[in-house]
Amino acid sequence: MRWGGFSGIGAGLAALLTLASADCAQATVYTLSSRDATVVGEDQTVETVYQDTLYDLARKYSLGSEELIRVNPGVDPWLPGGGRKLIVPGRHILPPGPREGIVVNLPEHRLYYYPKPKRGGPIEVITYPVSIGKMDWRTPLGTTHVIAKQKNPTWYPPESVRKEHAAAGDPLPASVPSGPDNPLGLFAMRLAAGNGTYLIHGTNNPIAVGLAVTHGCIRMYPDDVAALFPLIAVSTQVRLINQPVKVAWVDGELFLEAHPPVDAQGQSFEPNIDQFAEMLRTAVGDATVAINWDYAREVLQKADGVIATVALAADDPNAPEPAPTSTAADSVPAAPAAPPPENPANTAAKLDAAGH
Repeated sequence: MRWGGFSGIGAGLAALLTLASADCAQATVYTLSSRDATVVGEDQTVETVYQDTLYDLARKYSLGSEELIRVNPGVDPWLPGGGRKLIVPGRHILPPGPREGIVVNLPEHRLYYYPKPKRGGPIEVITYPVSIGKMDWRTPLGTTHVIAKQKNPTWYPPESVRKEHAAAGDPLPASVPSGPDNPLGLFAMRLAAGNGTYLIHGTNNPIAVGLAVTHGCIRMYPDDVAALFPLIAVSTQVRLINQPVKVAWVDGELFLEAHPPVDAQGQSFEPNIDQFAEMLRTAVGDATVAINWDYAREVLQKADGVIATVALAADDPNAPEPAPTSTAADSVPAAPAAPPPENPANTAAKLDAAGH
């Protein structure tokens, strides 16, 4: 096994939530208003209490840890302190392509599942943050399907992983039974990709969800995979895509959502703005729009996953460009930079003792 004004931000962004009084995590099941709906969820602002960490809050609000850290620059992820206002980016543009089965967008570190609607019932999408890893681009990208499901799986570390751990002075056994030391968690779904070497599974290290630290598999929070597992049938289609830039037309506004691109090792890197701009042009196509390119390039450069409006539909090609408006990240003053005690990816790697 491989281990692996025009802002469009709703009123929810202005509401302050006291985390101490919140009873449950933000829902990840969204009902689409129509078959053509393209945006789900909403952004929020929350206020921390002293015992919060960004890792805890990310899990609470169905985000990957890096996803929350990126939109709150200058905040110590381990010690944000009490009374700090944080942006929780909860809006998502649905990925392009067929809306069926499971779709995993690697740069977004997010999984989308489209249940088959019941006759006369609503159309729904369920979305969760995930970890990705050192994917072999030629194998997992594209369309595959679930070939097996297993509760309480046993982990059989492949020889390559055992050698890696042995070299680091951390030898692994030939197998690890289900339990707290098993990096697969309590649920696993095997994919046909890579001759069955890739899984969607849980984890015994939730802090690493949303980071590129696996050896290729798709890792979910324990409670998320427990909710998804019974919904997925063997043969369910799974599409793995690489779409760092997403756009959507909503009521005459062009929404833009950009994420850091990922390399062949699954690691995020700084976007090439010219390449991102070309992706935006391609997505817009022949539509007549008034794009504020200065603002669009700023959003592309940030690549923080927060949706922004960068254009308006225009019948007149000489119509003035829309004025830039603040993104969610702009609406909260940045705190003085406080360097975290350690890079989150390195921290996650150290805590991920099983090496998965």
